[in-house]
Amino acid sequence: MAVLSVAASKNDHVQGSLDAPVVLVEYADYQCPHCGEVFSLVQRLQQRFGDALCVVFRNFPLVQSHPQALPAAIVAEHAAAHGQFWPAHDALFRSQQQLGEVVYRELMRELGLSADAMMAAMETPAYMQRIQNDIEGGVRSGVKGTPTFFVNGEIFTPQSSFEELYERINAVVTHAV
Repeated sequence: MAVLSVAASKNDHVQGSLDAPVVLVEYADYQCPHCGEVFSLVQRLQQRFGDALCVVFRNFPLVQSHPQALPAAIVAEHAAAHGQFWPAHDALFRSQQQLGEVVYRELMRELGLSADAMMAAMETPAYMQRIQNDIEGGVRSGVKGTPTFFVNGEIFTPQSSFEELYERINAVVTHAV
């Protein structure tokens, strides 16, 4: 069974407490249709489990099949540098079918950030390095595609659907009580 090679930390994009009974790490690609499908599932899990669940997002853009995956990840990292990662993350998944410069500029406007600065960010080595670090950690952890989830450091492989995440998380939370 694959395990997470880079532990979740405050350096990640985190919603919730890293001390929660369940830490769910997701490696995803903003243009991946399957990632778009599980986006709403993760939100439902957060609502259902509340403080018992911590969600960590890591970039894993599949650039060969999704040409907007890397630009979208850079947009999210640029927003993160301004304290706006999660609103950008959510908006990018909601706009998944239209990803491109028009969507990115509109998102910057909505977040009160400079679209010109965002375009300059496309060439910023620090954002690329963060994304590359996520990718390398994912590869070392056995990530081969997106989405890939780790529940408390162990890879989660669904038998039939990602809805099984609910049962896995519920089992961990139930045993933690």
